[in-house]
Amino acid sequence: MTEHDMTTFWHWWVIVLTVANIVGIFWLIRWTSKRRAGEVAEGQETGHVWDGNLSEYNNPLPRWWLWMFYLTIVFSVIYLALYPGLGRFAGFLGWSSVGQYQQEASRFEERFGPIFAAYADRDLPALARDEDALRTGQRLFLNYCSTCHGSDARGAPGFPNLTDGQWQWGSSPADIHQTIMAGRQGVMPAMGDALGADGVEQVTHYVLSLAGRSDANTDLAELGAPRFAVMCAVCHGAEGTGNTALGAPDLTNNIWLYGGSAGAIARTIREGRHGVMPAFGEFLGEDRVHVLAAYVYSLSHQGQ
Repeated sequence: MTEHDMTTFWHWWVIVLTVANIVGIFWLIRWTSKRRAGEVAEGQETGHVWDGNLSEYNNPLPRWWLWMFYLTIVFSVIYLALYPGLGRFAGFLGWSSVGQYQQEASRFEERFGPIFAAYADRDLPALARDEDALRTGQRLFLNYCSTCHGSDARGAPGFPNLTDGQWQWGSSPADIHQTIMAGRQGVMPAMGDALGADGVEQVTHYVLSLAGRSDANTDLAELGAPRFAVMCAVCHGAEGTGNTALGAPDLTNNIWLYGGSAGAIARTIREGRHGVMPAFGEFLGEDRVHVLAAYVYSLSHQGQ
């Protein structure tokens, strides 16, 4: 069966099932609302008694209530004729959620597009000092970025703090713009199998020592240094100061994306990490990304 045949099958399946339900409900209402031969007269007892003295009477629904059922059926028929609901049939009005979105997006672009276009000609540092632009950028940030980075932009485990001046992929205006526009994928490979349990512990304490941590075990750190040089320095650098071109974080500043406890660092080394920053360029467009990037730039460059 081809994809087209499957689509046609489900198209007719939805139509038949929907129409059959409407017809079935109409028939059920008609059948239950009519008096049939052998039934007791309206208002009379049916002979069914519960709890000794609770009798059932043959009292039909009020006519207004019955007509409400019929009106819902008429409404459903009109709705399915005007709007999508019967397989691939688009309805006589031709409405679609995609079309509705495109109309709203066009109206939005017509109204606000010139505002963002005016900001697009200004460089990020200058735009980051414009209060009106920052308020606009903040609204974009709250809508599209705060879910991960927090409304205060201070991040959460696995999501960077954007206010501390430490940037995994670089802090220049071009770097920030590129991060938002195209997204990033940060991959820390799992080293557990290559290092073994002892090696993971030794490298963990060496990494702690790079950050000047008092909980670093000196003996274990000395054993971990040559392992770090072989397994980790290619990305993080010989001194552990990181490499923004690769998205390898600086290990000397005691800022930890996935947690700074010895256990969290060991887990990162042993199991690896995979962080994804989604791309917003296609969704927001160049001009909006420019304003959003100016706001993000301002978070850690205030006063500069």
